[in-house]
Amino acid sequence: MSSPLEPEPHYSPLPPTPIRKPSRRLKQVGAIGACVAVVIVAAGLITRAVASRDVTQWTQATAIPTVAVISPGGGGGGESNLVLPGTVQPFYDAQIHARVSGYLKRWYTDIGAPVKAGQVLAVIDTPDLDQQLARAQADLVTAQANQRLAAITAHRWTGLLAADAVSHQESDEKSGDLAAKSSLTNAAQAELQQLKAEEAFKRIVAPFDGVVTARNTDIGALIAAGAPNDPGLFTVADVHRLRIYVRVPQNYSAQVVAGMHASLTVPEYPGQTFTAIVSSTSGAVSDQSGALLVELQTDNPGGKLKPGDYAQVTFALPPTGQALSVPASATLFLPKGLAVATVGPNNHIVMRYVTVAQDLGTRLEISSGLAPTDRVVDNPPDSLAAGDLVRIAGASAPRPGA
Repeated sequence: MSSPLEPEPHYSPLPPTPIRKPSRRLKQVGAIGACVAVVIVAAGLITRAVASRDVTQWTQATAIPTVAVISPGGGGGGESNLVLPGTVQPFYDAQIHARVSGYLKRWYTDIGAPVKAGQVLAVIDTPDLDQQLARAQADLVTAQANQRLAAITAHRWTGLLAADAVSHQESDEKSGDLAAKSSLTNAAQAELQQLKAEEAFKRIVAPFDGVVTARNTDIGALIAAGAPNDPGLFTVADVHRLRIYVRVPQNYSAQVVAGMHASLTVPEYPGQTFTAIVSSTSGAVSDQSGALLVELQTDNPGGKLKPGDYAQVTFALPPTGQALSVPASATLFLPKGLAVATVGPNNHIVMRYVTVAQDLGTRLEISSGLAPTDRVVDNPPDSLAAGDLVRIAGASAPRPGA
């Protein structure tokens, strides 16, 4: 460290550093780099804009539903089939109940057995009825004896009256006693005949030719005649001819008439068809089902059809005019009613509310609301609404703003 008396050293200033100006080459490189950067940024923006536009167009095109269209077919050119469920019933069906009380002594036929009219099915043991019959026979004998005695007495008193040996009053009394005894004899005879008629009901017989379809009793069972909820001892059905009952909806009730032929099938004979004829109708539409009860009849010589069978009955309905038909899958149930979605000339949906003339199962006959030139959407989605833009299957996608 220098002394305070010593003089401070003197430093000479350094010469200034010369500033070098950038060369012309360096400026050119910088300009080129800036241009390249601008081009890259511009290309990126353009690429993103094009990609965004393509995505938007693809999204809009994908949002347009693709539908298949069909043309309404002619529904009134020929006959149409109406298929309805039916039940098969025997021509005659009888539940046989007991008319007398007792115990079942013996039965002779079981279920499935063919029987003839008057054939004995079972016999009932009726000890009480047998005693009543014996008493009635004894009462008749007593009444007949009293009648004979009264007749002899009246005849004698009539002779005595002729000889003026008795009074008219006494003769009339004897004649009146004869009339009373005769009435008692007739009453005893009627009582005996009634019991004999009841005695005949000990034998349970078949009312007609048929088949035993049920047996609800057995040997030794107590038989109570007139008991409530009595299922009957036997059930006999006549199956040589059968009745088929079908409920026809009101829309078709005017087309199903007596004499009309129909075909029916049953599940146990797949592929086999039986023929039936409409014999009669109820003539009234049920207020509960809104249907007309129709009875058909068919012969059953081979016994293939059985009472209680479930059957599918097919009616060949006559043509109903120039109605149009569409598949049932083309209809929509809207709040205003049944509708069909159609494609307008600008590929926008137009809803047509229609009226069904006949429901043929897989197809519907339309009587109003649809034109033959309409393009009907088959299997329309539930989300489809009036005014929606659609694309027809197989055609190019329409522009959303078209």
